[in-house]
Amino acid sequence: MSDTISARDAASFGFTRIHYEKHQRTRARATVTLNRPEVHNALDYAALNEMAAAFHDASLDDSIAVLVLTGAGDKAFCTGADLKEQHEQCVGHPQTYWKWMGAFIDAHDRLRNIGKPTVARLNGITVGGGNEFNMACDLAIAADDIYIRQVGTARGSVPAGGATQWLPLIVGDRRAREILMLCEEIPAAKALDWGLLNQVVPRAQLDSAVDAMCEKLIHKLPGCIRYTKQQLNFWRDFSWSMTIGHARDWLAINNLTEETKEGIAAFNEKRPIDYEGIRERAS
Repeated sequence: MSDTISARDAASFGFTRIHYEKHQRTRARATVTLNRPEVHNALDYAALNEMAAAFHDASLDDSIAVLVLTGAGDKAFCTGADLKEQHEQCVGHPQTYWKWMGAFIDAHDRLRNIGKPTVARLNGITVGGGNEFNMACDLAIAADDIYIRQVGTARGSVPAGGATQWLPLIVGDRRAREILMLCEEIPAAKALDWGLLNQVVPRAQLDSAVDAMCEKLIHKLPGCIRYTKQQLNFWRDFSWSMTIGHARDWLAINNLTEETKEGIAAFNEKRPIDYEGIRERAS
């Protein structure tokens, strides 16, 4: 983009999975763009580490007042974990998944504790861990043709990287259970009605809506907004701190189970999951 620069040129970070930009026209804004459109901006281990590094840099840069998180292309914001990488490296190898989950947690912690307002720009489907990063942001604006979905319980996992902790706080207990247990698509209009989004706009207006939101946030006192965010995070931090360590270990061990093997294999082989077979073998 012609209107962007980076303090310490972005290339100096060596990022390959994300774009990290600090905008020349509105220097108080930074944007992190997940840049893996060929896999719907899925998160592999390297992407998570790059995200954490960018969030850390934005946190320390006093010229940055607001951060935008988005995805490359127009099909996906983020679809969560890269299941090809999970299949090749994590299934059957709990220690490898434990390391991946550590990178996921680190990126979440750095985003949530960045000390500045954050805006999720949902440019496409927002699934699994992608929705957990959406919820980790303070505000969210979506194009009107996207949907949000949690898929863990249909794919051999548990969405305990933010969804089990924060969905009840955002949408209420009953709706959170519906989202996590049924794994159905939530169109943008319904997500707005349920409180998962702040604004839904026609796709052509997405950038202007994000720009307008950022402009409002930039014109706030940085110390006051930082402490306001710290206070607002109390229940999120509490639920996260009470569960995430246990979830990391449980999810790592879960990579030894038939459920995880079948769920990830079915996804990569583009076939339905054999739910009946899983139950028969268990009994």
